[in-house]
Parts: sequence; C-alpha cells; structure tokens
Amino acid sequence: MLDLLLQTLDNTVSTMTTVFIMLFLTGFMVEINAFQRLSHLARPLVSISHLPAASASTFVISLGSALAANTMIARLKAEGHLSERQALLSAIMNSVPVYFRELFTYQLAFVIPILGIFVGGAYAVISIATGLIKLALVLVLGRAYLPGDSSDSPDSSAPSASSTSFTSSDATLQPLLPQSKKNYKYAAIKSLRGQSRIFLRIAGLYFTMTFLVLYLSREGILQSLDVISLAHLFAIPPETVIPLTIYVASPKAGIALLGPLIQNGGISETKALIVLMVGSLFMLPFYSLRSLLPNYTSVFGMRMGLILVVISTGISVAVRMSVLLMLLIATG
Repeated sequence: MLDLLLQTLDNTVSTMTTVFIMLFLTGFMVEINAFQRLSHLARPLVSISHLPAASASTFVISLGSALAANTMIARLKAEGHLSERQALLSAIMNSVPVYFRELFTYQLAFVIPILGIFVGGAYAVISIATGLIKLALVLVLGRAYLPGDSSDSPDSSAPSASSTSFTSSDATLQPLLPQSKKNYKYAAIKSLRGQSRIFLRIAGLYFTMTFLVLYLSREGILQSLDVISLAHLFAIPPETVIPLTIYVASPKAGIALLGPLIQNGGISETKALIVLMVGSLFMLPFYSLRSLLPNYTSVFGMRMGLILVVISTGISVAVRMSVLLMLLIATG
C-alpha cells in the first residue's frame, strides 16, 4: 500500500506542478486582459450557441491547456458568472481544440507515417470528426437550452482586469513603480489569490481519484475485460490479437506493432481499421478512468465531472462504434 501511495504522490506532484504554473499564468493573463484581443476569434461560436462572452476567452485558453481553461470556467461558475448549463457546454467546447492540435502533434507526426496514408488518414479523420460532433452538440444544445441573449453583454459575464479596482488596503502595497509594472504586480497577486483555493481542491481530488484508479488497476479490475473474446466476435485475424491487446494499454505501442503488419501484407487495411476501432472501444473507457475522471472531477466536482466524462467518452465510443459497424457491413 505504501508503494501505491508513493506512486500516487509522485503522479500528483508532477501533474499538479504543471497545473499550478498553468493556473497562475492563465489567471495572470486573464487579469491583464491578454486574451481579450484573441477572444473575438471564438465569438461566432459562442454567439451561435448562446454562450456568454466569457466562454470565448476560456476557449482561447483551451487552445493551450484545456485543464487551465476548465479551471477558469469552474472559478466563473463558483463566482456566479456562469450557470451550470453554461459551464457544462463551455467545458465540452473546450475539449474540441485538442483534436485539431493532435492532428499536427500526433496524427501527422506519428500515426500516418506508421499506418500509412489510408489507415492513418482514416484514423485522423475519425478523431477530427469526434471533435466536430462535440462542437455541433454544443451549438445545438446551446441554442435549445440557453437564453438567446446570454452572449449579448460581453462584460457582464465575467470580471475583467480593466474593470478591476484595488481597495484602499492594497494601496499601502503599491511601490513607486511605472504604472504598467504596478498593474502586472497586482494582476499576479490577484491571480494567486483567485487560483489558490481552487488549486488546493483540484490537487486533493486529483490525488484521491489517481489513487483509486491505480488501486483498481493493480487489483486487475480494469484489466478484467476479455479482449480476445471480442476479437473473435469481430473475426479479427489471430496475428492482430497482440497488437489489439497492447493498443488498449498503450495506443502508440499498439499502432507501432500494427504498422509492420500492414506494410508486410499480413493484414488488409480494412481489417487494420477494424482492429483500431475494436481496440478503441476498450481503450477509451480506460483512458477516461485514468485521465478524464481525475481531471474533470477535481475541477468541477463529482457530479458535473462524471457528466462530462460520460458525455465525452460516450461521443468518442459512439463515433468509433458507427465506423466499426460500417466496416463490418462493407466486409460482410
């Protein structure tokens, strides 16, 4: 048990160090309105979906870090600037940029060179389609369940640095510095004050959820699903069972093993796609438990975090199940 606690602590410290830095930087940049000029890029999306203007700023932040963006949403929700529905749809929208970012950092750099243009390209298209479906879901649900004037008052949804005033108690802290340096100093102070409480909550919940996942994994509960029987069900070639099993634990390792089979003609490109889709049906729930569950629940709490995990995982699984069924029909 001690080694499990040490492993959990190691994972938490390494992850939370990055989270703390990102929280401080994003909070600082929000306080000085650094995202104000870029937020107009996302204004059409939030306007169509009836989301408030604050969601445009967090969407810009999510281009660099979805966790930092979601933390800002949680803070705005806690302060009463966002309703639960607005926060939920904003968090889903913030998960979209990662699909396009991975197109360059993962799909083009690794998947396509290993699997080839057809299989790797199809794999990339499926990933992008998942992101687009999530975005479409936000647009549809936003128009259906949010009031139409929720984005009409850009400055009323969230506090901005330009409207921030310091109390007289802070005046004693003001040194004789140029105005810009004073603004940066107090923006940093407000960022630390505003983010410290939510960071401590995130760190505590992240430690708890990480420990739970590691414990379940060590006990073999997460690995109890029978991948081989499912492979037989979909008539997957026996030589792909090992890549399929490894893919569930590590997609990169599974893809690296599957690539040579495609190049050597040991498996057709269609069968390779079937293997990837079947593997995804197991890999995505594991990924959600290992990554999404600790991240979302630590930021938004157990109830809303679980809703986000179910929605995100459900969409991803549904897309791959649809592709799998089409492939099985085509090869049937």
